[in-house]
Amino acid sequence: MMKRFALALCGPMALLASAAAAQQFDLKGRPILEAAPELKPGQYIWAPASVPEGPGLVLVNLDTQRLVAFRNGLPIGASTVSTGAQGHETPTGVFTILQKQQEHYSSTYNNAPMPNMQRLTWQGIALHAGNLPGYPASHGCIRLPHQFSALLYGATNLGMTVVITSIPAVPQMSGSPAMLAANLATDSQSLRNAAYEWHPERSTDGIVSIVVSAADQRAIVMRGGVEIGSAPVRVGGRLDGAVAYVLRAWDEKGKSWLKLQVSGPVMGWRWRRAN
Repeated sequence: MMKRFALALCGPMALLASAAAAQQFDLKGRPILEAAPELKPGQYIWAPASVPEGPGLVLVNLDTQRLVAFRNGLPIGASTVSTGAQGHETPTGVFTILQKQQEHYSSTYNNAPMPNMQRLTWQGIALHAGNLPGYPASHGCIRLPHQFSALLYGATNLGMTVVITSIPAVPQMSGSPAMLAANLATDSQSLRNAAYEWHPERSTDGIVSIVVSAADQRAIVMRGGVEIGSAPVRVGGRLDGAVAYVLRAWDEKGKSWLKLQVSGPVMGWRWRRAN
């Protein structure tokens, strides 16, 4: 059965991290991923000039309480975060930026300010500036240093992919996703005649995304966070956990993708947890 993520509501922002704590971290010539574990609460790294073009991707790690922003598969920034506290855990999964507002106030928690808000769900999960005590403390949202939240806000677009996970992972170059109909004629015929659902009138505007479940062998189409269609699929190859794909380029050479493991075992690179 396809799992649905339990969605929490953001709590009040409390006090913003002080100007002294929220500061740019000196890389001293080191790679961003190497320096990121050393960030103290409120510190961040921002170096977008190193990769001026390409699709964006934001990765939030609940275990390390870090966010890394990628462009064209390469890191351009990193930051400490504060995610959902116990009982209000931030949901893991693959999300898209549904709405952006530089000046936003909570409709649930006494009109609390949420600067540089980037909405991930209509049920209340968002990226925004907030208090960073050094551990999970929100009611589900992802709090960022104020200066970093403004920089990230300026570098993202509606529909951009945001992945929230608890495992160490970075995007890798990849071939096309293995969402292929089985080669057997009987399976192909059954897929061709299979029942599907298509209700675009449920949401006439918004970002379109597709979720494919290998366990269910089914694809779901979302627009503006609302399910508007679904159909059976055949997933080729073995998938150990959830995987997100971002289209990197589409030209005369074909499609080029970025692949990011969201859950399950990850081989290769490991994130060093900060002491």
